[in-house]
Amino acid sequence: MNTKANLKENVLHDITHWGIRASIGVIFIVHSLKKFDPSWQEWLMSIGIPPEMQLPIALAEFIGGILLIVGVLTRVTGSIFAIILLGAIFHIRWENGFFVSQGGWEWDLVMLAAVLTIIVAGPGRISISHLVKKIPRILQ
Repeated sequence: MNTKANLKENVLHDITHWGIRASIGVIFIVHSLKKFDPSWQEWLMSIGIPPEMQLPIALAEFIGGILLIVGVLTRVTGSIFAIILLGAIFHIRWENGFFVSQGGWEWDLVMLAAVLTIIVAGPGRISISHLVKKIPRILQ
């Protein structure tokens, strides 16, 4: 059974793959910064999430963003981000409808598609995982 994702060996494909990972990583890092503010606990409580989840969510997004950019644990990070995005879509934004202009889940869906692509494709050749080559595929 072939367990390796084969992407076309092309520098442009490598750069594009890293660009998708880096873009999602940066978005999550920037969004995580506001979540370190203690006032974010109040918002969590207003949507029914325990305030103790503030730090785990903020750290997951911040550290996960860094991991995506450098290309380590990309599948694990992508899976965590997919769970966060599904929560955002169904728990927070669903009732607002599709369009982001109305507070909807349109951009969350785009980010979810990008994260699912990262999970399937793995870290790519522009990554620490590719350079080290000793990291098990499941952890790439």
